Amino acid sequence: QLQASGGGLVQAGASLRLSCAASGRTFDQYDMGWFRQAPGKEREFVVGIRWLGGRTTTADSVRGRFSISRDNAKNTVYLQMNSLKPEDTAIYYCARDSQYWRSSILRGTPQSYDSWGQGTQVTVSS
Repeated sequence: QLQASGGGLVQAGASLRLSCAASGRTFDQYDMGWFRQAPGKEREFVVGIRWLGGRTTTADSVRGRFSISRDNAKNTVYLQMNSLKPEDTAIYYCARDSQYWRSSILRGTPQSYDSWGQGTQVTVSS
């Protein structure tokens, strides 16, 4: 199970850090990702982190502003969001890759993830 937290209402330019706590003993064997979904839009990939080595992949829309990290000792993945914009308003979801020990590149499609947090709302006012 994944439990996301840390969302809220902020003004443009502010920062937020989302957390996603995972249960179980195999957290460090999976790539993890953050997705978001705005009203009327499809769920989109935001940022992901590899299980091995911690390499990250970031969507163009948030590159330079958002970053992901993980603490395997705490079974937690974080999304640091800086310089927030109104267009970042969405429900943010953390997700776990469907395949453990993935040897290929990190996946950026929702279909590649099979465990999802409940979502946390982020609203950015102008």
